Amino acid sequence: MNLLTVFHQGDAVLVTVFMLLIAMSILTWYVIVVRAVQGWRARRDNRLAETALWNAANWPAAEAALADSTSAYANLARDGLSALRHFHANAQRSLGQACDLNEFLTRAIRKRLAQETGRHESGMTLLASVGSTAPFIGLFGTVWGIYHALVNIGVQGQVSIATVAGPIGEALVATAAGLAAAIPAVLAYNTFMRLQRVMAQQMDHFAHDLHAQLLTQAGEIDGVR
Repeated sequence: MNLLTVFHQGDAVLVTVFMLLIAMSILTWYVIVVRAVQGWRARRDNRLAETALWNAANWPAAEAALADSTSAYANLARDGLSALRHFHANAQRSLGQACDLNEFLTRAIRKRLAQETGRHESGMTLLASVGSTAPFIGLFGTVWGIYHALVNIGVQGQVSIATVAGPIGEALVATAAGLAAAIPAVLAYNTFMRLQRVMAQQMDHFAHDLHAQLLTQAGEIDGVR
């Protein structure tokens, strides 16, 4: 069966369904490839940033080592150091009296943690939408195609395998196209959600370690005193 006949013989609705499913499939694979590359880079950069931070001799050396890093760990460290310096710079003002250092650092690190977590959620809505709607869009195309095939049979006034097989077979392809778009989206969504949860746990552990380190060595950080 030549799928091009669907576009040549199908009406506007059936062609629109196929074009929509093709677009959804292309977007799904684009998101899969982009997120896979971004996830690999994020995990690599986080490992490098964590190693550079904890191997540094002091906080100024750690800042210099992380200066060019855009990883989540580096952003957390920079925000933590910035919050610590800001707190001590305003210790005699109302800001410093509003809460203690522990609470101020917790709020600053938690805010950056939420931002980094949200940054890694891009594309997930698309995968979830494709996975949940593509099968029904394909089913709609199948029902529409079968309906028109039956209408044509009624107009011709005769039923034969040759009359039924072509139009109905082409209509059923819409269901297969919907599943072809939905299955990779669902599998990718589940995989990326699992990887995202693991990364979020790792960032949470790093944030706790960073918070404790900043509290215990606050006086040694250049620029605090």
